[in-house]
Amino acid sequence: MQGLKHKRVLITGGASGIGAATAVRFLDEGSQVCILDRDAKACDATRHQFPKISEAILADVTNRPQVEAAFAQAIRAMGAVDVLINNAGISIRHNFLDITPEDWDKIIAVNLTGVFHVAQTAARHMVENYTAERGAGVILQTASTNGIMGYPHYADYNATKAGVIELTKSMALELAPKVRVCAIAPGYVLTPMQRAEYTDAMLEEVNRKIPLGRHAKPEEIAALFAFLASDDAAYATGHVYTLDGGETTGGLASR
Repeated sequence: MQGLKHKRVLITGGASGIGAATAVRFLDEGSQVCILDRDAKACDATRHQFPKISEAILADVTNRPQVEAAFAQAIRAMGAVDVLINNAGISIRHNFLDITPEDWDKIIAVNLTGVFHVAQTAARHMVENYTAERGAGVILQTASTNGIMGYPHYADYNATKAGVIELTKSMALELAPKVRVCAIAPGYVLTPMQRAEYTDAMLEEVNRKIPLGRHAKPEEIAALFAFLASDDAAYATGHVYTLDGGETTGGLASR
């Protein structure tokens, strides 16, 4: 991808799944990378596995002071942040009638409020440091096909991802031309989080409804993040890019 060499990239939820795959992709493109995650063991393991990572920062995106301190740490490590991959998220599989207020608050705090905390902190930095020569900062957020159409057993998660989509569009309008803002809406991705929630039989059932017949690999989502962050996508802002193997293309008639 053009323009990614020496870019300074911060990835939340960067110690596993899509976040870790995205860190590897940006390192391969010659970028500087910091990851942010609340899992200390995973941070240590990722830093050990990929020593080129500039910093593995321990922070909880639901805590605004921790987010601001983590962002300052990333700036100290890399000099600035040119690209944010706003990826941290959690899900709990449960029926709507069984969602407790505590579960609801937990999902909202990480998947929506946490995304807001990190996005606003990054945007303020990017706007303040914008120059025409340096070009626009880039904020890319992980949404989901769950935020575009209904899925059972994930009502709280679905609501947060719909919120991320509308937050992305609003940010793009307000922050242009100094910051480009887009989101990716993956379908089913075979991450550790997904694997923990699904049995082999459930995975096979899902694969049967996807035209390409399989889950996405985290590396495939990472590749789209790399493109959208690159100079090749300099005209892309305000949109959500679905990557789902064709799952949502045909609706119920195609399943």
